[in-house]
Amino acid sequence: MKILKLALKHETAMPVLALLIASGACVALVMARIASTGNLRYSFLTWNLFLAWLPLIFALLACERYQGAARWNLAFVSLAGAWLLFFPNAPYIFTDLIHLNSRHLGHFWVDLVLILLCAVTGLVLGFLSLYLMQSVVERMFGRAVSWLFICGVAALSGFGIYLGRFMRFNSWDVLFKPRQVYHGIGSWVADPLANSTSFVFPILFGAFLFLSYLMLFALTHLRPAQAMALPRRNEQAAAI
Repeated sequence: MKILKLALKHETAMPVLALLIASGACVALVMARIASTGNLRYSFLTWNLFLAWLPLIFALLACERYQGAARWNLAFVSLAGAWLLFFPNAPYIFTDLIHLNSRHLGHFWVDLVLILLCAVTGLVLGFLSLYLMQSVVERMFGRAVSWLFICGVAALSGFGIYLGRFMRFNSWDVLFKPRQVYHGIGSWVADPLANSTSFVFPILFGAFLFLSYLMLFALTHLRPAQAMALPRRNEQAAAI
């Protein structure tokens, strides 16, 4: 109930409701595909979509802790850390395109739309949480630092998604399998140029996240057409 109240506050109610509708549509489409084909092939999308909601939940809780305290405290730092740890799960769904199989042409385009819808929903979920965390960083350190924060999160997320897709680590493995994660990251650091994928993929995905967020951020600052037309009307009235 607390999460629901935080999510449906005036500032976040509209995007959260839109994301709830989109998530419901994704789950319904997955269920419809399972029912029509009798194949559970894409049932994992519902789990991945659930994981994509976790960064937003952590971001909402972190923002509440920050606003409710005179200074940021251990609870805020813990929630912010959990947010960063789970954030790559939101855009990770785009890598599920690897499961598309052109041999089943009868379902190819349906499956493509299904994965893309889940991926876009996950991406926007992540970006909403990122926007909330950027707002906190901006209040703490200023606008310039907040954009450096965005660059850092995009870079770390690109690497995190690489760890998830190619090394098959999950976010919670940091807590439950720290040794394996340590050795996995260590092997990459020892030879990041071992193959083109290990080096190029994190960079490309990080750039994709940063540019996608930048475009969406710009759209949120687009003035409505009526507001842009208003000064012209005033100018006409003044001329008369």
